[in-house]
Amino acid sequence: MTHAYPLFTSLLLIWAIAGVAASFVLPRIPAPYGRFVRPGWGPQIQPRLAWFLMESPGLWIFAVLFLSSLPCPPVPVLFAVLWMGHYLYRGFLYPALIRSTRAVPIAVVVMAFGFHLATAGLQTWEIYRLKPDRPVAWLWDPRFLIGLALFAWGFAGAVRADATLRALRPTRGAQYGLPRGGLFERVSCPHYFSEIVEWTGWAILTWTWAGLVFALWTAANLVPRALAVHRSYRAQFPDYPANRKALLPYIL
Repeated sequence: MTHAYPLFTSLLLIWAIAGVAASFVLPRIPAPYGRFVRPGWGPQIQPRLAWFLMESPGLWIFAVLFLSSLPCPPVPVLFAVLWMGHYLYRGFLYPALIRSTRAVPIAVVVMAFGFHLATAGLQTWEIYRLKPDRPVAWLWDPRFLIGLALFAWGFAGAVRADATLRALRPTRGAQYGLPRGGLFERVSCPHYFSEIVEWTGWAILTWTWAGLVFALWTAANLVPRALAVHRSYRAQFPDYPANRKALLPYIL
């Protein structure tokens, strides 16, 4: 176990530095999927398969590593339920429901696969190998309660925003209209805002370094994309609400 700490710390530090680098690259080069898909990124695959391949590793990698750690106390089991519940939705239900027909470059799929491999691996390593003995009293700790509230609110907000965006496409392949209702009245990307809130909650409720780095990675990825989507909306809709921000109500 003592030898695991330096290796884990080194890998986590490398992963954190990669997230910082991404925060500088992504504002200049939006990831080429969805509305930003463009030529020059190689072969593409249909979006439902792409999203399944990009997101489902977050479920099955975590599940395999979690199951290999059994038996373990109830609190780490609850962590697994929360994590795998998110990726059951994101990796299986979300791809089945999307109505977009925009193909996704295989290069993007490979990068997303690697991202979830690293992220799930680091989470399980810290939770089930380095800090496996969370007492049941953790369930009443303010950090857990606050984190769980943020996680649940963020997850529900992301699902609700996804449903709003889907409703704007009456059929597969139709173009988006102007999103309305709920947090869309305040920001262009409530789904991205909700994901950042959700993984901030995860970092707090698990109280792990891996959780913190994942939350920072989520922001590094989604803040630049939200700004790019906001600019795209404003260019697409001349009557786009002037008081609507990109990501944070009234602020950004």
